[in-house]
Amino acid sequence: MVVIGNEILSGKVVDGNSGLLARELRELGVSLDRVVVIPDDTETIADTVARYSAEFDVVFTSGGVGPTHDDITIGAVASAFDREVVIHPELRQLIDGWIDGDLTPAHLKMAEVPAGAELVADEHFRFPTVMIENVYVLPGIPEIFKAKVAGLRDRLRGQPWYLRQVYVNSDEAAIAPSLDATLEAFPELLLGSYPRLDRSEYSVKLTLESRDEQYVDAALDDLMGRLPAGSVLRVER
Repeated sequence: MVVIGNEILSGKVVDGNSGLLARELRELGVSLDRVVVIPDDTETIADTVARYSAEFDVVFTSGGVGPTHDDITIGAVASAFDREVVIHPELRQLIDGWIDGDLTPAHLKMAEVPAGAELVADEHFRFPTVMIENVYVLPGIPEIFKAKVAGLRDRLRGQPWYLRQVYVNSDEAAIAPSLDATLEAFPELLLGSYPRLDRSEYSVKLTLESRDEQYVDAALDDLMGRLPAGSVLRVER
């Protein structure tokens, strides 16, 4: 995911889109491997998108899409693939249907796409998502970003992850040998350990993940047999 915006880097706006996308993709069985935040700079955007498009299966951009002077993402993404920026007739028609009067240059800017881009339509959101090669170009406005990601779910769905969570009242040092032993027995397991400093509800939350449900359940049984007696508060499946 490429998050674009000087406002993010300056702290004027807090990015929430990356967290939303990570959760959505995880639920769909897709791993988000990297999030990078870059400024509103055409060359930086183009170089980043071109590099990550070649390195990863799918790239999402967030931000810099709209009618104003700093909305430069479409042009930069076009540059990443050595394409021209063109007015897409379908987008122009959609915008024309919303506007009462003549289209201004700002209106037409919202109909711009890299030449050869695909429009990904969704019945729940009337303005389609622009896709070029393996890059989805998404707006930064959180409400619109969320709606567009929801519209892409069926295209992105993969093999799901199975999650089990264990809440314990022991500190990490006390349970570390148990975690190490379970990982040795189940090397493909994704095992996370997240301490809670205030300890109001629990001391550590453990997460076990795998794409194989039987595997994660076997690992859970193994871990439960190793944790200190009386340390487990609850298990969520």
